[in-house]
Amino acid sequence: MPQPQPFAGLAVLLRAWVGVLCLMLVSGCSTAPPRATGPVAVKVLAINDFHGNLLPPQGGIRIKDPADATKTVNVAAGGAEYLATAVAQLRQKNPNHIFVAAGDLIGASPLLSALFRDEPTIQSLSLMGLEASAVGNHEFDRGSAELLRMQHGGCHAVEGCKGPQPFAGAGFKYLAASTVDERTGRTLFPPYHVKYFEGIPVAFIGLTLKDTPTIVVPSGVQGLRFRDEAQTVNELVPQLRKLGIEAIVLLIHEGGFPSGDYNECPGISGAIVDIVNKLDAAVDLVVSGHTHRAYNCRIGGRLVTSADKFGTIVSEIDLVLDPRTGDVISASANNVIVRNDRFAKDASQSSLIAAYEPLAAPLAKRVVARIGQALTRDETEAGEMRIGQVVADAQLAATRGAETGGAQLALMNPGGLRAALVPQANAEVRYEDLFAVQPFYNNLVTLTLSGAQLLQVLEQQWLNQPRPRILQVSSGFGYTWDAARPVGQRIVPGSVQLHGKVLEPQTNYRVTVNSFLAGGGDNFAALKLGRNARTGMMDLDAFEQYLAGPAALAPVAPERIRRLN
Repeated sequence: MPQPQPFAGLAVLLRAWVGVLCLMLVSGCSTAPPRATGPVAVKVLAINDFHGNLLPPQGGIRIKDPADATKTVNVAAGGAEYLATAVAQLRQKNPNHIFVAAGDLIGASPLLSALFRDEPTIQSLSLMGLEASAVGNHEFDRGSAELLRMQHGGCHAVEGCKGPQPFAGAGFKYLAASTVDERTGRTLFPPYHVKYFEGIPVAFIGLTLKDTPTIVVPSGVQGLRFRDEAQTVNELVPQLRKLGIEAIVLLIHEGGFPSGDYNECPGISGAIVDIVNKLDAAVDLVVSGHTHRAYNCRIGGRLVTSADKFGTIVSEIDLVLDPRTGDVISASANNVIVRNDRFAKDASQSSLIAAYEPLAAPLAKRVVARIGQALTRDETEAGEMRIGQVVADAQLAATRGAETGGAQLALMNPGGLRAALVPQANAEVRYEDLFAVQPFYNNLVTLTLSGAQLLQVLEQQWLNQPRPRILQVSSGFGYTWDAARPVGQRIVPGSVQLHGKVLEPQTNYRVTVNSFLAGGGDNFAALKLGRNARTGMMDLDAFEQYLAGPAALAPVAPERIRRLN
């Protein structure tokens, strides 16, 4: 009979302890294979701001016209079926690969996903092999408990299971390095995920922008604290190095505004520039998002990418790792457009969509109106959009009567308008078309503001904003703003008028906004000064009622907001 080896039991316990410690310290920790002897090439595939676009988004992606760089063209792109095929083909180029995301995978989604609380999108991305994603601000739209359900699965506590099968949760890991649960003092999700490539560990830190509480309804972030982005990352670097990790990738739901096309970066502005410049030099690559822009940049010598939105682009990023130091020795990227005419549909994604579409069809395909032309999101130089004008008019119409609020004007935040309203070929508008424009389903709130307070609201379109947020205004209201004037003084004195009468600072006005804005959302804090609040119907219902009513939509919108300089 063989004799037991000395300390055999201790060895077993030690191995078990090391395994537990590994799981505690390193998300996704796995047994490291022998380290390679030569440089290791790694392919990182990245997306951001998918927003539940299981079907190709209206308009695809707008890029420079290859035949004339002074013009732009729209290319049909995106959608889960084509994205899955693109990711699969890019994976085949290198056995050392990982598929990651920079947040806002869900929230503000089309009806096909939103009707099922975005469960189809989580299933879709899991099928594609997504491995890790930063949380974005829209991941918090329904609160932390619902986001935890997205990760772990299970039926909704109130609505139950509405899909074709019970919801199993995400097959990928959400990361939230800067989001702290105030009850426990711990991050809501792990701060990072580690994957080994031929024995070399690479850490993927994930987080969202610190200003998330200003752009999400208060209930969505209740009990959570959002830390500074760069500070959070820099504090993690020494911890990762103690674990022997030198290659560090940041997945961040914050971004910038480039001046170039989708695969270049002749100039970029916005929050991401300051954040990247503050990062520890140990961070090798930054995968960004949030601004719904595509770029391939170098900021301070560091590679920074973003993949537009709605699955229209996959950032194909190539890293080379040094086997001796474990660090990144080179990084390059190519933004690949997920063209619907170049990638075939993935069968498993088609099956998933086919399982949900019949369940959504009775509501989604209901005809609500007929219109003769698209209501676009194209902005004038002053910041107006045709779709914004019509939505503001709809909100005013729904709250103008004394019994519904007595509104005199309405204001609509541009971020709440997610798509153009494009009728079907027969001019019909379906419920799913309306929902694509306004997916948040907020109450309308009519408030009393003095003229001085209303002027404050208008000035806040430039105050503490990542870029100007021009509120869309209802018919009869207008003003002029001057880009040459300092922030806080951009409204031209005497230019604000309601039905031809100049705004009086001491006069009270009844103003309708959605409940998000009424709570000071998007940094419009002056709206919280409103008095005598009257809660009305849901914004989407007001939009439907307006389009279905007798009001005619003028083919050319009158100018309501004017810009100087």
